[in-house]
Amino acid sequence: MKVLAKLAAAAAITVSVFAVNTAFAEEKITEFRIGILGGENAQDRLRANQCLADRFEKLLGVPVTLYPAADYAGTIEGLKGGTLDYAELGASGYAAIYLADPKAVEPIVTTKQIDGATGYYSVMVARADSGIETFDDLKGKRIGFADPNSTSGYLIPSVAFDDMGLNTKEYFASTQFSGGHEQNVLAVLNGDVDAGVTWASGVGEWEDGYTSGNLRKMVDKGMVDMSDLVQVWQSPLIPNGPMVVRASLPQEVKAKIKASLKEMVKDDPKCFYSAQAGEYADYIDVDHSFYKTIVEARRRKIEAKKKGN
Repeated sequence: MKVLAKLAAAAAITVSVFAVNTAFAEEKITEFRIGILGGENAQDRLRANQCLADRFEKLLGVPVTLYPAADYAGTIEGLKGGTLDYAELGASGYAAIYLADPKAVEPIVTTKQIDGATGYYSVMVARADSGIETFDDLKGKRIGFADPNSTSGYLIPSVAFDDMGLNTKEYFASTQFSGGHEQNVLAVLNGDVDAGVTWASGVGEWEDGYTSGNLRKMVDKGMVDMSDLVQVWQSPLIPNGPMVVRASLPQEVKAKIKASLKEMVKDDPKCFYSAQAGEYADYIDVDHSFYKTIVEARRRKIEAKKKGN
């Protein structure tokens, strides 16, 4: 009986060890897939994020691939479906995923501006020679939005206009989606719309396109001279968007990614600038609670649309 008991105990230990080893085997990743939001030339996006892919490949020891989506929805669907492992999102994009599946992704960090703020702004710009100087001048004008899943390029301005009691169909001559932030500013410069919204830190000098954001990116690429534009509206502060990871990734992988991002600020500031489209002070920890207001704002828009408003 003692021999049988020992054999049974040994068998139990063997099964237990096998189960643990199997669990670890199941958690190993063989690749890492980074989603990149649309709204900018694909080659520019790949170039700006290649240093991040190289960093993560060295960190994780597996191939890392960049997936630039044609629009915001492509990255959102990839994260919802589990075919992407990591992405930087706007707060509205995160809200879209959370409302569809609260367990799909986890926010891990966001950016902090050089003045310590953890938010940015939606800004409305017009051509400097248009005669448009204030929001009142926008009445009867053609307005461009960036993307229906963009926080600053649609959600926040549309909610702000609702809160102002403004009926956009009556106040503006027309509204359109230009396909992204870069395209929306180009639509303004080309005269396709009279004014358009985009995102900016609101910190730093106007002529530089501020310290970060789409205007800064376009200035850096020589695509816009800020003297050709005027700012005619600015939103309240918007929470900076999160870097998210697929929630079902191994905890060790998520921890490594988070730590590497926070280290990159100091050990590779050039990559930090490139991946973040401008100057920031740091990454800071965030979780879902940081985005509750944006989730509720997006929920409101969905409910209003269902009611036909």
